[in-house]
Amino acid sequence: MRLDAMAGMDVFGQAGHDIRMEWSMEGISALAADCVVLVVVDVLAFSTTVDLALHRGSRVRPVRWDDPADVAAAKAEGATVPDERGWKLRPSTVHTTAPGTYLALPSPNGAALSKAAADTGRHVLTGCLRNARAVARLARTLAEDAPIGVIPAGERWGVDLAGTHTEGPLRPCAEDHLGAGAIVDALIALGVQWPSPEASLAARAFRAAGPDVGAVVAGSSSGQELRAKGLGADVDLAIAVNRSEVAPFLVRGDFVDVATH
Repeated sequence: MRLDAMAGMDVFGQAGHDIRMEWSMEGISALAADCVVLVVVDVLAFSTTVDLALHRGSRVRPVRWDDPADVAAAKAEGATVPDERGWKLRPSTVHTTAPGTYLALPSPNGAALSKAAADTGRHVLTGCLRNARAVARLARTLAEDAPIGVIPAGERWGVDLAGTHTEGPLRPCAEDHLGAGAIVDALIALGVQWPSPEASLAARAFRAAGPDVGAVVAGSSSGQELRAKGLGADVDLAIAVNRSEVAPFLVRGDFVDVATH
């Protein structure tokens, strides 16, 4: 196609497709104009942590990383901020929280993207490998016949030697591509048609991994990084494909299980 013929076309918004997929904050900007539902996918470990917390009856407020004002706002609403109590909220530590606890979850990727997606006025879900089918069912119900956008978070290169997170270029990562693909695959199985090439490629990757999807995630750079830090239990929880029926839905700033909404 000639470049002048493409003028005025929303090529990055993947117009004409019922399921669309694009990465990170740029993906939200590209897809939010048309997509009624935005699904944020941060497998290691924001989305997985939210799934497990909601399974225990909690609700979770996403909090921007290193943002004291956002933390203060969450505390003012009654949320517990785990980092202030000497432990971090991760998949493997969720079981140490009392069932039904109102939790604040800081995250440089999943939480920031969830809040940015909410600012668009669209319905916002967060999904992972554990709850891909449940999230797809809710996304289809909310969207009716409108397009659905799936937003794999990826990571940002930019953590300095002191461990401080700084904004850097995007690193697309295997676990979020596969998590997004699991959700797209479930949407297609539910009868949602016309995935974009980007969305279709992610679904094909998930199908190709098949029963080895967990091994792929565990062996990826992100999986190896967590295991090297002694956080292998987080990876094990994240790769339990379609083990959960929780569908985290952002309501007035908090993720709740749709069954309790």
